[in-house]
Order: sequence, then C-alpha cells, then structure tokens
Amino acid sequence: MKKYLILGILVILIGSMVFVPMIQDSDETDVLAAEFTFKENLATEWNTVVPIKINVNSEEIVKLELIYNDSLFKTWTNPKGIIDYQFNSGYYGLGSKSVSLVSTFKNGDILTDDRMVRVLSDIKPEMWTAKIVKTYPHLFSSYTQGLEFNNGVLYEGTGQKGQSMVAQMDLNTGSIHPTKSNRLDENYFGEGITIFGEKLYQITWQEGKCFVYDKNTIQIEKDYTYTGEGWGLCNDGKSLIMSDGTERITFRNPSNFEIERTIEIFDNQGPIVKINELEYIDGKIYANIWMTNIIIVIEPLNGKVLAVINCSEIEKAGKGHGDVLNGIAQNNGKIYLTGKNWEKLFEVNFEKPKK
Repeated sequence: MKKYLILGILVILIGSMVFVPMIQDSDETDVLAAEFTFKENLATEWNTVVPIKINVNSEEIVKLELIYNDSLFKTWTNPKGIIDYQFNSGYYGLGSKSVSLVSTFKNGDILTDDRMVRVLSDIKPEMWTAKIVKTYPHLFSSYTQGLEFNNGVLYEGTGQKGQSMVAQMDLNTGSIHPTKSNRLDENYFGEGITIFGEKLYQITWQEGKCFVYDKNTIQIEKDYTYTGEGWGLCNDGKSLIMSDGTERITFRNPSNFEIERTIEIFDNQGPIVKINELEYIDGKIYANIWMTNIIIVIEPLNGKVLAVINCSEIEKAGKGHGDVLNGIAQNNGKIYLTGKNWEKLFEVNFEKPKK
C-alpha cells in the first residue's frame, strides 16, 4: 500500500513541475497583449472619424497591427502605454466589419484582440410615394419574380415549382407570347431575371442555379451554379446584381457568375433585410422588400438607403386576391410595378418631397 502511495505522490509532484509552469506561462502571455478600450463591439456612422484608445500592456510587444476588414490600416513598432488612433469608418461601405489588434512578441508569439464594427448610414432616407399613372392587365396565374423591359419588349420571370417560367409578355393585353416562353423543370423555383447584352439570366430560389437564355428565342444555352439563395436580379451594364433575401447584395461577373464584390444595405437605423426583386434605374438600385408595400432606393457604391417609397396605393389597387408587391421595370423613362398573382400592372410616378 505504501509503495502505491509513494508512486502516487511522485506522479503528483512531477505533474506539478510540468503543469504549473505551463499555467504560469499562459497567464503571463495573456498579460502580454494590446487591447481596445471600448467594450465588446463598436457602432458608428459611415465616414465618421471615431477616436479609439488602445492599451499596450507589455513591453514585450515588438509590433502592433490594426487590421480592418482584412486590410492592414496601421502598424506600430515597439508600442508603449496608451495609443490614441483616429479610426475612419468610411472604408468598405456599410455593415458589420471585423477589426483586430494583432500583437507580435519578441519570442514570435502572436495574440489578437478581435472585435466587430457596425457601420450605419449617415443619412436619413427620403420618403417618396408611388402614384398610379396608367393601368394594364396582368396574368393572375403569374407569381411574379422578375420584370424587365429590353428594347421596348416586356419580359417576366415567375416562381413556384412546376409553374416557373420566363416569357416575353404583351404589355397591353397581359398575355404570354405564343412562341417565346420557357417553363423550368418542376424541380426549380424561378426567381429574378435580368437581360445583359443578348442574354437573359434567371436565378433560382434554393437550387443554386442560374440559367442563361437567348433573349430572343427564350431557349436555355447554359447555366451556372452558386451558393446560397437567389431572390432578385438586375444589372448596371457591367455586373449582374443579385439579392439573396438578407441585407447583402452581390455583384457578379456576367461571363462566369463569379462574385466581384458585395455590399450590405443599411439605413441610419440598421440593416434592411428581405431584399427581393431588383431594378437598376438611373445609377441606383431599386428593391422590393418582401412582405411589405415599400421599395427602397440604394446607392450601389456603398449600400446606403437613399429613399423609401410607399407603394400602399399601388398595393390597394392591384393586389386583390393576389400576393405581395413584387416586380419593378423601366422603359423609356417610365416605371412599372406589379405583384405576385396580381391581375394588374401599373405605370407609376414616384412623388418626392418638395424642397
């Protein structure tokens, strides 16, 4: 019994010799760090200069780096004491961005203080109102997901599995062109459409597939795959612009559907989610917000919401027994709106506040 007791004591003593220094080294390393003085995360407005204080807690740090959104913003060599830094939030648009302090020690160890910065818009959106100019018929059976004019011809993309299609439409009668339409396989739920050059692009909801058609024959020529959901689609003449139901909008290369950049859509209060059908009008992105009667106007450079358009008059006149407002198109300076399973399509004006 004594033999086992002695062995047990030896194991404990040896273990303490090994593990205590390890614990002490860990505690010492935790102290050898630099940290932001603000608690948790930081919230600010776009293009605002925010004074940030950094505590340097050890003389063992040989290099300190400030990383914002994966980009190196500032480097200090052999930093000491308290550092005052003027942080400009105007880079990289709006939304949630990462900010980190990376400390490099004399022995080569690296520690980081990782936080998030939430950048809101610095402007309050204008309030506009949609007014009816003219009324046209619209197929009640069309669960509208995309609406677009090209060279005066109206195109529409619809959703629901087994009912999704792309077609040329007659504006005056609301009817489908007898030979220029294409119905998707019943496994696909069609979403937004846009025309870029001679091609028509149609994304799908949860199937991760973008179909590319000849815009004149409405025959599928190829397809691309992507990750995540597809909601709305438009283009600015250079890139395809796609929404996914969140606050994010993605710019994609039309030749391969690869991501070029993303923006997050914020007003002065926070993110705008459920961004649906899109249209690019006069350098701005117009977007339906799902399950609402509003359209927002977005600055594509940084994601700011410039205006909120109240479309309650349009919804009251057009919804009937249908679903939500969805579908924005323009043609020769005129703007058109409709909704899912609406019997009407409207030419509208957007009334802006008098200045």
